[in-house]
Amino acid sequence: MTKKTWRVGVAGLGTVGGGLLQFLAERPGFAPAGDQAVVTAVSARSKSRPRTVDISNLVWFDDPVALAASPEIDIFVELVGGSDGPAKAAVETALKAGKPVVTANKALIAEHGAELAALAEATNTPLLFEAAVMGGVPAVKMMREALVGDDIVSVAGILNGTCNFILSEMEKTGRSFADVLREAQGLGYAEADPTMDVGGFDAGHKVSILAALAFGCAPNFAAAEIEGISEVDLLDIKLAKDLGYRIKLIAGAAKSEDGVAVKVHPSLVPLDHPLAQAGGALNALFIEGKRIGRIFLQGPGAGAGPTAAAVAADIADVMTKAVRPVFQAPAGDLKPFVSIDPSKAVGKAYLRVMVQDQPGVIAAISETLAECGVSIDSFLQKPVEGAGGVPIVLVTHATPESNLLDAISRIEKLQTVLERPRLLRVARI
Repeated sequence: MTKKTWRVGVAGLGTVGGGLLQFLAERPGFAPAGDQAVVTAVSARSKSRPRTVDISNLVWFDDPVALAASPEIDIFVELVGGSDGPAKAAVETALKAGKPVVTANKALIAEHGAELAALAEATNTPLLFEAAVMGGVPAVKMMREALVGDDIVSVAGILNGTCNFILSEMEKTGRSFADVLREAQGLGYAEADPTMDVGGFDAGHKVSILAALAFGCAPNFAAAEIEGISEVDLLDIKLAKDLGYRIKLIAGAAKSEDGVAVKVHPSLVPLDHPLAQAGGALNALFIEGKRIGRIFLQGPGAGAGPTAAAVAADIADVMTKAVRPVFQAPAGDLKPFVSIDPSKAVGKAYLRVMVQDQPGVIAAISETLAECGVSIDSFLQKPVEGAGGVPIVLVTHATPESNLLDAISRIEKLQTVLERPRLLRVARI
């Protein structure tokens, strides 16, 4: 059998792009099909920028759209990033031209996945995005291929390594969020503008994609409920640990008769739970199906090697001519999921109330909670030096979100309460 050489065009030569170029230069015949994948053309913001790989023998394109349209490539790899602009235009151009597309762009897939899937299927062209979720951990392939024989009911986990690193370091070193964020930026874990990561939006994009794959619907990032970690206080990390929990940024999607809930929140996880044990920049995910039960995945969620390996795996799928829908169903059958009203969500919660050290404070708080239909599961009163008051911390039994918010509003108005109570969710995992 004659081996084919697939000409690959790569748009975006950052950490992942550089890692992919190096990998394919070293192992062009990596794919099981026996064909070769060779990068022949590239595009990036600057041609003269110093790089760890030599691009002098590659055809250069200033415009990624022009690269996507070039008849001199067989596969287009988009690593530019961003939900719109050049990335979206280039992917659309490649798909219209019938060129297979491999991307690591989670924002693009989460916000425009349904329309891109329709375009890909109209031209019978692969659109693959393994590297968009969990880097080198094959979460997308697991959902799209290995679990098609099951009915997924929920996914939940740690999908952003930057936030996981920051929270882990805050707990380990006792340093503030701002201090650890600066270290994360220095180590390359966080961007100069870290909003996408610490604001929870990166994890929101990823879990929106997983929800689409799990439940056979269109990605619906706009319906995700998202809260980042910038307001997580070191005091809450310490007090949560005293109660037997660790704070993690948990992204989850769950399906019920009422619809689909997609959420990203700083959440309390029991110290002995596998997600609590995933430290540093690791990603981790639980997938629960009706037949298979629970599956746990963990590994590096970012970095040149792991993410480039995920991109290469998609290139290998193109080379083997694997054919399947972009998501779990044909594009014409994809509908945005029906989101559940957040106020109707039911779950356990952590409340920290800063109060004056006066008699009757605990009784007033307990009475207010009872009036709002909120019962207490565990309780902690622990004076903390320099806290500016006495923190009263409690974990509730499962209760509707609307009841919790009502209780917080009432507690805030109590004369002995110094500030609005801090609310964190207890992860349902």
